[in-house]
Amino acid sequence: MSRRKIRAIAAASVVGLMGLLAGCVSVPESVRGTSATPQQNFVAVHNAPDLYVGQEARFGGMVVNVTNKKTASYLEIAVMPLDEGARPILGQAAQGRILAKSVNFLDPVNFNHQLVTVVGPLTGSVAGKIGQTPYTFVTMDIGGYQRWQVDQQVIMPPQPLGLTPWGYDPYWRGPYWGPGFGPGWGWSAPMPARIESVVVPQG
Repeated sequence: MSRRKIRAIAAASVVGLMGLLAGCVSVPESVRGTSATPQQNFVAVHNAPDLYVGQEARFGGMVVNVTNKKTASYLEIAVMPLDEGARPILGQAAQGRILAKSVNFLDPVNFNHQLVTVVGPLTGSVAGKIGQTPYTFVTMDIGGYQRWQVDQQVIMPPQPLGLTPWGYDPYWRGPYWGPGFGPGWGWSAPMPARIESVVVPQG
């Protein structure tokens, strides 16, 4: 087999593996909702909340306050963009605030300053304050929620199996290993691992 064919096969394999890994990301059952495409455009909803009343929405971000009343609990969430797995995207600025209502008791210990995604019907808006500043909160009922945590993971980049560049480098040459000048097949130096913060479901 020629080196050109080997390079083509190797490149195709890497692309295929990346596609497979991307396809593994899915929305947790707890926040899939009942509609195929829950509303996730927070800016549009915040600009005209009454137009979206009754529509199912999915928003997520950081819980900044929990209020418990006799018949309901309310999560005040600083909304962040979500990725394809409905996870809040780290490092993104908050887009605004929502008040998400649950008929079940939600313990502040489990939610305050935690990442969460909620899904449920939009119910309109309510006037309130952030500190001393007046603010209009988008309101919704919680049909389901997913808590998240941030983990540190070691990410191993794809390790090339010796598709070496032009130059003096060992490569497979006939029935033996030997040095040669030119592009060849051999073992390249491994690429360094990196540490990344990733959002994963909270147990």
